[in-house]
Amino acid sequence: MFLPSAVSTLSAAVVAAEKEEFDPNTVTPGVMGFVVTFLVMVAVLLLILDMTRRIRRTNYRAQVQEQLDAEERAEAEGAAEATDAEPAVDDATPAAPTAPAEPTAQEPGAKTRD
Repeated sequence: MFLPSAVSTLSAAVVAAEKEEFDPNTVTPGVMGFVVTFLVMVAVLLLILDMTRRIRRTNYRAQVQEQLDAEERAEAEGAAEATDAEPAVDDATPAAPTAPAEPTAQEPGAKTRD
């Protein structure tokens, strides 16, 4: 009952649509098409800005990490050179005892010589 009337109405609409010719110059997406296209453009622009910011942040972090690694290598090389420059102490000979340094007159609580 309902199905046959729906089919006949649908077939009538298809036949009517086939008889109408559309001019491609007058068919436009309308306001809704413009709004959707504009929103897609805004979304793409925001994604590009976010991506650029994240790439810059990643590059800055990599540069800082390289600088820190270079500083650590320089400190390690400096420490290695400092240990190489120290004279080797022979374990067989005892080191001479050093006398305690006498306080100078400039130090607070220093004793003066008579």
